Amino acid sequence: MAEAIKIGDITIAVTRKDIKNVHLSVHPPDGRVTLAAPTSTRLDVARAYAITRLGWIRAQQEKLTSQAREEPRKYVTRESHYLWGHRYLLNVVHRDGKPSVELERKQITLSVRQGSDIAKRAKVMHDWHKKLLHETIPPLIEKWERKLRVKVQGYFLQRMKTKWGSCNHHRGNIRLNTELVKKPRELLEYVVVHEMAHLIEPNHSERFVTILDKYFPSWLEARAELNALPLGAEKWSE
Repeated sequence: MAEAIKIGDITIAVTRKDIKNVHLSVHPPDGRVTLAAPTSTRLDVARAYAITRLGWIRAQQEKLTSQAREEPRKYVTRESHYLWGHRYLLNVVHRDGKPSVELERKQITLSVRQGSDIAKRAKVMHDWHKKLLHETIPPLIEKWERKLRVKVQGYFLQRMKTKWGSCNHHRGNIRLNTELVKKPRELLEYVVVHEMAHLIEPNHSERFVTILDKYFPSWLEARAELNALPLGAEKWSE
């Protein structure tokens, strides 16, 4: 049975890991709180630690609550869309043939058949986003394989509701959120490096932090910027 700590209106999910110190995290988008503790830590000790960090927890949750959220996209002409951190206006063109997307200066042209609905237009755009990521990610992985001296067995793209990325340490795979195509390229690189560092150290331990400090010194700034950017328009749920 999963362990949990209840402090007032805050519930903290507790996991046991082979680590030296307690790690407390507040996760976007809804401020979910988790606490990773060494396997030998008593629950009352973990609770006492969480109480000392209650002010920090509430501050992080408030920051997430006030964070900007994108308006749901309708995929119509003159609508704003973001790519690599830059704003573009969408131009929807109706024509027969296979749907396509083209980037032209400050404009994204979406070509679809007459009568196509929002779901169809969203899928065409999402497929284009994945294509751009598939062009961008492999060179980044290759670059950081040399620096970190690790080997990525494979990478996967998907919509992720609560994470920018994840790593399967045992299989050597990393998984990346397709929403990253909307963020500045350097933030995509930070997430790639973060997940690849987990191939060396699977936990968010002191060793993991040391790896990021050494190879990606600006990681704290990158993480803060990424978490401050607007969240997607989806209704997030667990």
